[in-house]
Amino acid sequence: MPNIPAVRSFERSRELQATLHHLIPGGAHTYSRGSDQYPEFMAPVLTHGQGCHVWDVDGNEYIEYGMGLRSVTLGHGFQPVVEAVCSTIAGGVNFSRPTTLELDAAEDFLDLVPAADMVKFAKNGSDVTTAAVRLARAVTGRIKIAACHQPFFSTDDWFIGTTEMSSGIPGFSRGATAGFRYNDLDSLAEVLASDDVACVILEAATSTTEPEPGYLEGVRRLCDEHGALLIIDEMITGFRWSEHGAQGVYGIRPDLSCWGKAMGNGFPLSALAGKREYMELGGLRTDRERVFLLSTTHGPERGSLAAFRAVVEEYAHNDPIARMEHAGRLLVDGVQAAVCEEGLADYVQLAGRPSCLTYITRDSDKTPSQAYRTLFLQELLKRGVLGQSFVTSAAHTDADIEQTVAAVRGALPLYRRAIECGSVEGLLEGRPVAPAVRQYAAPRRIESPTASTQTSPPG
Repeated sequence: MPNIPAVRSFERSRELQATLHHLIPGGAHTYSRGSDQYPEFMAPVLTHGQGCHVWDVDGNEYIEYGMGLRSVTLGHGFQPVVEAVCSTIAGGVNFSRPTTLELDAAEDFLDLVPAADMVKFAKNGSDVTTAAVRLARAVTGRIKIAACHQPFFSTDDWFIGTTEMSSGIPGFSRGATAGFRYNDLDSLAEVLASDDVACVILEAATSTTEPEPGYLEGVRRLCDEHGALLIIDEMITGFRWSEHGAQGVYGIRPDLSCWGKAMGNGFPLSALAGKREYMELGGLRTDRERVFLLSTTHGPERGSLAAFRAVVEEYAHNDPIARMEHAGRLLVDGVQAAVCEEGLADYVQLAGRPSCLTYITRDSDKTPSQAYRTLFLQELLKRGVLGQSFVTSAAHTDADIEQTVAAVRGALPLYRRAIECGSVEGLLEGRPVAPAVRQYAAPRRIESPTASTQTSPPG
């Protein structure tokens, strides 16, 4: 269990965070890792991790949830993956020609994804989703994209232009993407009615929402009727819902699918997979005009491919998804019991698949609230839980879940006090967290923040 000191200091983390902001725009390489996503004076700078535990520069230990933005399912420093990577890179990492490891990894991947005939590896999700969109445009001769109203698909213009952070993106790029609502076939049919859409892109399921009966089949049918390619984003669902992805769970066959995150247990690897008739347009065996699909120096580097093959081996023999879901179900049971006992069932709620849980925090009007979310985060951090979500891994043990539930129990009395007062003022030690993707940087502050380099011991 994490070491919970009488007083938990964040002094060194605060010093280093200031330096990070001086050297790195935003102080982090991913917006959702930014200090604005954590309580103002409690944004830990980490040093290392093992399993589901991490340590910061002040010596604090935490049980971590979210696990590297859902990229780690087996646990930090998972030994079979580490050993596979180390033994592989001892023989070189990157060469001027393909290696046998690329062939082996491609065969492993395609064995898991029956709807795909070919695969191309890359390094991040944005690269492969954008490659899929480009390929769909080439196949259909159309420009318009139908993108589901879901949190995130790409850093590239076709998607970011639809968000609040659209500065620097030409208007024609913003106008080329139309949105539709999840679980609403009429919404998609309206976008497709003009027959000028190259592709439909969506996650088959999200952290909080499952597809309604017949929905995905309806999406597939509409794509076929209107000549649009169907792209399934498996960044989160792949290796978390199933090693076969959400498409395997729900029985949907996309034209193209995009993978990343957990396929390398944290190592940088993504994949574009799809039907041969489309993927070959990015190759050398086509009479049609070629598509510049993906051409990356580091896409086939051997360390990440070795990590991927070790992940596949673990999934084949030890069922990490069952362990993730077991931990998630225990967490749901324990947290819901604690919330009900405190009379807060209408204010703190869990949602999502057991392996991909999120929590919803509401204010005294029962409206989702960033300020109340920050208060909850603050109190969890004091008690040794680092969790923007409750996304589990196969490394979360029953003891870790027990400790987490105890931390939630410790956090709830202050949350109830805020509900009774109708405000977090005087209880929240800084400004509320802000949406990661927003137009302006300055986050909203509460009127009278209280600041200190140390927090009170758990009550």
